[in-house]
This record gives sequence, structure tokens and C-alpha cells, in this order.
Amino acid sequence: MIRLLLVALSLCLSSAVLAQSATERAFDAAIAQTEAALPQLGAEAFGVDVKAYRDALSLRRFTSRHWGGEIAVAVVSESKESGSCSRYAAYVRLPPERGAVRLVLCPQFSTPGADDLRRLTILHEMVHVVAGSNECQAMAFAARIEQLATGRFTPVIRYWEANGCAGSGYALP
Repeated sequence: MIRLLLVALSLCLSSAVLAQSATERAFDAAIAQTEAALPQLGAEAFGVDVKAYRDALSLRRFTSRHWGGEIAVAVVSESKESGSCSRYAAYVRLPPERGAVRLVLCPQFSTPGADDLRRLTILHEMVHVVAGSNECQAMAFAARIEQLATGRFTPVIRYWEANGCAGSGYALP
């Protein structure tokens, strides 16, 4: 009986460690792409304060012109695929509450073999953290980071069209 409990505990801990590793790898990859793109970005891109974005991504805190004041980024994992997690791999709870913005990572965020999508998701969601809820702005900024860092960007045309971004004033690279 004790042996069975130890095996079960080991499996639970392994899942948590793997999920944490996937999250940290996604942040590390997003930070690396942002740092590679940084020399080619100005102080602001697509209405996003680049310094605030970099700080939010790297330090998980930033000074916000958009929200006003010092804001912390609280990364939380949701265990159930319900509510927004039934539709998204991650989402941001806006506006900030008590000086913090919550970045919620849903179960599908940790899907094995989706490292590139996790990186793009972090790049995208951090725009919401810093600059608000505009999907077109988030897609354009994340695509620009990818383009500057790697010479290409993830094709998001279906999502772009579904959100009516063609007439938004934002553009993909």
C-alpha cells in the first residue's frame, strides 16, 4: 500500500515538474527572442512600451504607463479545462487587481511537443499584460518579435481574420 502511494505521489510530482519546466522553457525562449529583437525595436512598437514589456517578461514586474504605477505579473496554472481554459492555452485577467495582472496558464499550455506555440503564447499574452486586451495589437507585436529574432513568424492568418484585424491599424510583418 505504501509503495503504491509512493508511486502515485512520484507521478503527480513528475507531472508538476514537467509542467513547470514547460512554463519556464516557454518564458526563457520568449525572453531570448525578445532580447534578439530588442536592438531593432524602438521605445515603443505597436503601442507597446518595449521597456515595460521586457521587464514584465523578464522580471515579472514593470512600471506601466497604460495601467499606471508598478504592476506585478502573477503567473498561475489552472488545472481544469473550463471557462476561458476551454478555449485558450492561456489568458490574462484584466484589469490588474491590487497591483498585479494574472497570466493564467491552462492545461493545454503544457501539451507535449508544443514548445514553439508556448513561446508564441507567452510573447502574445505579455502584450495583454502590458498594453491591454487588443488581440490584433498582441498578434502584431508577437509576430514582429519573431520576425526580428528569427527572420520568420508563426502564420496566424486565421486568428488574425477571425478577430477582424485587417482594418485594425495593426499589421503582420
